[in-house]
Parts: sequence; C-alpha cells; structure tokens
Amino acid sequence: MRTLLFGGLLATALMSVGCGGTLEQEDALDLESQKAPLPDCSSGVNDLRNSYSDAAHTSLVGQWGCWCGGLYNWGTGSQYVEYILEC
Repeated sequence: MRTLLFGGLLATALMSVGCGGTLEQEDALDLESQKAPLPDCSSGVNDLRNSYSDAAHTSLVGQWGCWCGGLYNWGTGSQYVEYILEC
C-alpha cells in the first residue's frame, strides 16, 4: 500500500512539473571558432589524408581533405596517414 501511494504521488509530481525544460532555439554555429576549418576545395588543389587503423594500412578509419573537387571529412584521425595529392 505504501509503495502504491508513493508511486501515485511521484506520477502526480511528474505530470505537474513536466519532463524536461522549455525548448530553446540553439545558437547559430560559430564556424570561426572551429579548431580546424574545412578546406576550400573549389581551387582544384588535391590534398586528401587517409587515416588507417595500423601501420600496414589494412583498415581505413577516416578521411580529411579535398580530392577531385569534393570535400571528404569523416571518421577519426590516426598516426597512420597516407597523403593523396593527385586526382
């Protein structure tokens, strides 16, 4: 009986207070504060960095840079990097 009463009071409290706060609009993303700005790939310069999980380059874990006019920015970086400079 005590558990049922406590559960009822808890449910009433949650309904009166609500779950979560008010929704606020997020501030606009400040791109100037980014640690590594994205490269401008419109210049035609190719500089793609492939990151691998090991020294044998058996598993690609991320890419960053420009290649053939496209921007590649995914995955994670590592100490095992291969640079691709030509399209």
